[in-house]
Amino acid sequence: MSNEIELIKDPGLPAHVHRQADIDPVAAARAERQVAILFMLSALGTLLLIFSYFFISEETFIFIPVLGQTNAHQLGLGMGMAIALFCIGAGLIHWAKTLMPDEEVVAQRHEFRSEDEDRSDFVKTVKEGAASAGLGRRPLIKRTLGAALGLSALSPLILLRDLGPLPGDELSKTSWKAGTRLVTDPGDRPLRPEDLEVGAVAQTLPELPAGEDHRSLADIGKDAVLLIRLRPEEFNLDAERLSWTHEGIIAFSKICSHMGCAVALYEQQTKHLLCPCHQSTFDVTRAAKVIFGPAARPLPQLAITVDADGYLVAQAPFNEPVGPSFWERSS
Repeated sequence: MSNEIELIKDPGLPAHVHRQADIDPVAAARAERQVAILFMLSALGTLLLIFSYFFISEETFIFIPVLGQTNAHQLGLGMGMAIALFCIGAGLIHWAKTLMPDEEVVAQRHEFRSEDEDRSDFVKTVKEGAASAGLGRRPLIKRTLGAALGLSALSPLILLRDLGPLPGDELSKTSWKAGTRLVTDPGDRPLRPEDLEVGAVAQTLPELPAGEDHRSLADIGKDAVLLIRLRPEEFNLDAERLSWTHEGIIAFSKICSHMGCAVALYEQQTKHLLCPCHQSTFDVTRAAKVIFGPAARPLPQLAITVDADGYLVAQAPFNEPVGPSFWERSS
């Protein structure tokens, strides 16, 4: 066996193969048309989205084989956005692969910060590359790309309309008013003090006004209240807060003052309310004062009493906004 070591010469890069569009003007024109068609399809997709949003009712259904009954409004929105985004992406890729400059460049390793002369050359090269991309001499691509990009930018602006009107002061108000009865959730059954034993907890909502038969999800989220019954001597409250209770029954907003989660856990032995999301803990005996966790303020307390029929009612609305600490209040 020969002890000689055979050195293998680096073959280098394979010979560069020119694309068909680089050597055939007919192929280049065909590729340009294909890119323009993709951009036009993207624009049509955006128009389909806009048409579906404004002119196809949300209650309109059509039958499609395999899919069955399909909501035409949602189908139009989805198909329009998919066509718009896919075709504009496919057009850019096709343009880059068939028409943009196809030159192989070898860059030698150098210091991270180039010489000023090299930096100036780079800027010049970038400008030349932008010019050689072909926008200036391919007006069809330039116009169709502009139309596709311009129309696609309308999609998010139009869909912002579904966020609804500005809330104004609606976020700071609930449905609780003086005299509003507390009803069970679920069940909508008015509560009397004797319905709650010491240590019991009940989730309640405000009774629906006469003539209304349902609540919005937004109202349910803001209005939920926890009723907890203790022995009156277990409270550590000032005179005003104590007057907001009735026979040991105290009411707090169920919405955590940290991030708006539902305060759903009550520890009967410690008389603590716990938010399961981030473990904020509130002391019921001290008007839901925060004793642990990230919450910045106590749970808002609802002043309660009983009406002439003996049912639990609100004395007044909440005296502060319910919900997360974006109200920028401190405890």
